[in-house]
Amino acid sequence: MDDVRYDPLAAGQVARLLTDELVCPVEPAVTAFVGELVGDAPVLGVLFYGSGLRQVDMEGILDFYIVLDRQADWARGRAAREANALLPPNVEYHERIIDGRTVRAKVAILTLGQFRVLTARGCLDTTIWARFCQPARLVWVRDAVAADAILGCLIRAVGVAAWWAAMLGPESGSALAYWESLFRRTYAAELRVEGGNRPSMLLAGEPGTRFAALLPAAWAASGLSFRQEGETLYPAVPVGARARAERQWRVRAGLGRPLNVARLFKAAFTFAGGARYIAWKVRRHNGFDLALTPFEARHPLICLPRLLWRLKGAGVFRR
Repeated sequence: MDDVRYDPLAAGQVARLLTDELVCPVEPAVTAFVGELVGDAPVLGVLFYGSGLRQVDMEGILDFYIVLDRQADWARGRAAREANALLPPNVEYHERIIDGRTVRAKVAILTLGQFRVLTARGCLDTTIWARFCQPARLVWVRDAVAADAILGCLIRAVGVAAWWAAMLGPESGSALAYWESLFRRTYAAELRVEGGNRPSMLLAGEPGTRFAALLPAAWAASGLSFRQEGETLYPAVPVGARARAERQWRVRAGLGRPLNVARLFKAAFTFAGGARYIAWKVRRHNGFDLALTPFEARHPLICLPRLLWRLKGAGVFRR
């Protein structure tokens, strides 16, 4: 269900802010990696987001979302396609040699239709709109029509996030206070390994200016009344509406962790390249080269006892 309605003129400000952000240049190696990753696949677009965008580390893991028209537009097994249709997104691990060095990435996959559903206010899954109200770059796009469709999803993500920020946040405060309150809620609803200061880190520095500009623009676009005195915002949220939103949020918070656990179980069977990803993590953090054979890389579940025994023998599990 999508019960968000935007004022076209006010939404234009949100669109301009996001468009300026989406087209900002990225490292040439990122663009080259995505070009090789997409190849001839009929992809609508590729979004670059996450910690690798906030602080570029080409020795680490980059994060991308591939947006498709249909599940069949990305090459993988039938079971993986069906799993992605049932519980998006699927995640894959990819490596490419770019300018003589290995570039690594986690790549999530979903269709444009799923993107739209998961950025609707009525959606019970908070994962996608919570990700994409944050900064992103559109590093590959098929054409202008695809760009507009993806931008529309990002506008929806920001609008839904801003609405929840008003409903669940303080009665008044700075824009950053509303965003921080919201991100504490979304992080608490998921299985996340980041520390408790992660919401504050998302808003630090230049991103804070971006978030501060987006919140009142998104409120105006959705018709939410508010006034502003200096940096302090006063959204007109009736007590009854706030109480209803709290009840609705409890449902979403209750579903957040079970959904993420389900995705983890699904990933055990659909995380393409997952064994290579784990081997890289072990090497990066423990210095041990798991040295996967081609068969182990293709069939990690079958070889799991042998891999665990090898890791134990290397002392990886010792504290």
